[in-house]
Order: sequence, then structure tokens, then C-alpha cells
Amino acid sequence: MAYFKGTITSKSLQMETELSVVLPQNREDKSSLGKDGKVKVLYLFHGLTDNATGWIRRTSVERYASKYNVAVIMPEVQRSFYTNMRVGVNYFDYVAKELPLICSNLFNISMEREDVSVGGLSMGGYGALKCALTYPEQYSNCAAFSSAADIVKLTQMLMTREEDSRLIEFTGIFGDLDKISDEDDLFALASNAAKLSKDSLPRFFMTCGLSDGLLDANQRISSHMTKLGLDLLYKEWEGEHNWEFWDDSIKMAFEYFYR
Repeated sequence: MAYFKGTITSKSLQMETELSVVLPQNREDKSSLGKDGKVKVLYLFHGLTDNATGWIRRTSVERYASKYNVAVIMPEVQRSFYTNMRVGVNYFDYVAKELPLICSNLFNISMEREDVSVGGLSMGGYGALKCALTYPEQYSNCAAFSSAADIVKLTQMLMTREEDSRLIEFTGIFGDLDKISDEDDLFALASNAAKLSKDSLPRFFMTCGLSDGLLDANQRISSHMTKLGLDLLYKEWEGEHNWEFWDDSIKMAFEYFYR
């Protein structure tokens, strides 16, 4: 495997932004390649307090990717919640639309739906689910670990804490917190996605630790998606909101998606 960390220019963001990339060097084994003969890819999103290097520094994701000959693209989105911010820049357009085009051109990776997966942890789990539920035609798989899954409830909680600095931050991201858009609400997005034919939807793999503060939100979104008939495998075991749990989770996701 090869590992690169560098800078790309984004039209969506109107600025340069960092990117961490793990790439298979062995492309002679055609059985591991995608439909178009290019490398399969996982877009992997970081959490609120991390950056584009979080996954590569704190887990064995490169080793797991090497086993299945999969490219891993890890973008930088600051604290944006992978959203077209009300006051800020268009991070959702960047990760969902522009980034795959840039990476396909730069690294010769596949853009075929059956070869493309998306995943993330915490804020990144929210972002991965948002991508997969908004544009299900782009992804065959979606992995979400310890996700900040219920933005509506989270913002309602923040509004009861007038001195919480995150209240200002979330207002800049989502706008009027009394009226979270359906475009940012995973529950609404899942309901809309469920109206599509089942074969046009990705598989979902979700995990959350039993001692994680986001457990309730993950249980509710997974129950909601299951009732809607989405193809979801949800697992929970003793664990917290930490890298030990996420390293186990990403290993399981690779095994589920690529074995």
C-alpha cells in the first residue's frame, strides 16, 4: 500500500484543503478490482475533534485496506458536520460530489456505484449516513460508527443550554435550530430513501458502544431504518466513544463489505 498526505484545491470550498489517501500498489490481481478495472474505494470521514489524519494515525485502517486491496480517501472538513453550512462553506457538496471526481482523476479509482463505499465515526458517521441516504445511487455500502445520528434532538438539547458555545456553532452550521431542514435530518432522509427500490439502496453497517453517550440516538436511527426495510446490520457491544471501539468497527466493516 501507498500512503499520501497532501493538499487539493476545491471549487466547492473555494480554498485548498488537506487529504489523506491510502492506495493499493498491486493492481495486477484483477479479482480485487472494481467493475471498470479500477480500484474500489472507501471514503472515510473523521469526527468533530479530528482531522484528515485521524483514521490513519489512530487505527490500523491501512492494514485492513491492504487485505482487500481497497483505496481509502480521508478528507478534511473541520467541524462542519459534512454540511453546506448556513454561515460558512459547502462541505456536503465537496465530499458528496466534488471529491469523488477529483480522486477518480488523481488516483484512477472507480466511480462505479458497486465499487464505492462511504463511512465515518461520530460526526463522520452522520456525514456518511447523510451521503448514502441523500445520494444512494452513488454508494454500495455505508458504515457509521457511534454516529451523531439525531441532529434534531441534539440541537434541542443545546438550546436548553444558553451558555453552551456549541449553540452558536450549530446555528452557523444548520441555521434556525427550531427548524432543522429535512436535508440535514437523517430520520427524514431515511424515510425518503425507503421510497426507492431496494436494489438501488446501499447496505448499511452501524455500530455503537454500550457506554457511548450517543447510544440512544444510534439505537433509534437503526430501529427507524430497519422498520423502513433498509438493508442494515447494526451491532453494539461494551465500548465507549473512543478509538479502540472504532478500530474494531472499521475492521468489521471491511470484512462485511469486501470479504
